[in-house]
Amino acid sequence: MDAFELSQVLAEQAESSQHYLEFIRVPSLSVGVYVLPAGAVDTQQPHTEDEVYYIAEGRAAVTVGAEDRPVQPGSIVYVGAGVEHRFHTIREALKILVFFAPAEGSQA
Repeated sequence: MDAFELSQVLAEQAESSQHYLEFIRVPSLSVGVYVLPAGAVDTQQPHTEDEVYYIAEGRAAVTVGAEDRPVQPGSIVYVGAGVEHRFHTIREALKILVFFAPAEGSQA
C-alpha cells in the first residue's frame, strides 16, 4: 500500500521550490500538490488529460473555459482535457490536490 500524509507531501513540495510536486504516478492516474502563494499568477496551459482539483487550503477564483467561480477549502473542480483553465485573484495561498486521469502527460 502507498499512503501519504498531506502535511508531509506539502513539506516536500516546499523543499522542492516548485509549484507542483507529483507524488503518485501509475499509467491510469497521477496525483500531485499544486501550491500558489497569495497574489501569484497561474501560468499553466491546458493538459492532454482530464483533471480534478481539490482545494485543501486558500481562497481564489478559477476560470475553466468560459466559466468563472470562487474556490475555497473543500471546493472540487473538474477540467476536461484540452480546456483552458487557471486560478486567479489568489487572496489566500492555495494548496491544491491535483488528480490526472490517465497520468499527466501520458496522452501528449
